[in-house]
Amino acid sequence: MEMLASLIAGFASGETALAVRRARAAAIAYLLAGAAALCGIGFLIGAAYIWTAGRIGSIEAALAFGVGFLVLGGLVLAAYKLAASRRRQLEIRRRNKDMAMIAATSALAVLPALLRSRAGLGAVIAPAAAAMAYAIYRENRRTPGDGNISGEG
Repeated sequence: MEMLASLIAGFASGETALAVRRARAAAIAYLLAGAAALCGIGFLIGAAYIWTAGRIGSIEAALAFGVGFLVLGGLVLAAYKLAASRRRQLEIRRRNKDMAMIAATSALAVLPALLRSRAGLGAVIAPAAAAMAYAIYRENRRTPGDGNISGEG
């Protein structure tokens, strides 16, 4: 409610319109600066081409610049693929952690209700005992590379 009152007061005092005007002016300034920077980069590339063409010839310079830009594009794509793969792995890990946290929180929220009833107590103890038995089994089983000659478990 307080936030709504603040928003209405902002509209009434004209602060919101002023903030929108500032944001629009900043966007225009950044757009113009970006366009000028792109033009500058274009002229620098053109100057480098003219200089290179004067040193090695125009066909050779065009080939060199073409190959250079193809290599640059390939490097950018490779870097993007590596970064995207890394980001995807981090997202999967974060999602798995979040799911584990949600599961633990849900279990803790339901636990008191389950422990109050006899059936609920069995529903808690049975999976815990099964998980403990499996952990003991995994710890004590032999793997093929641990000195067991016959290869049997």
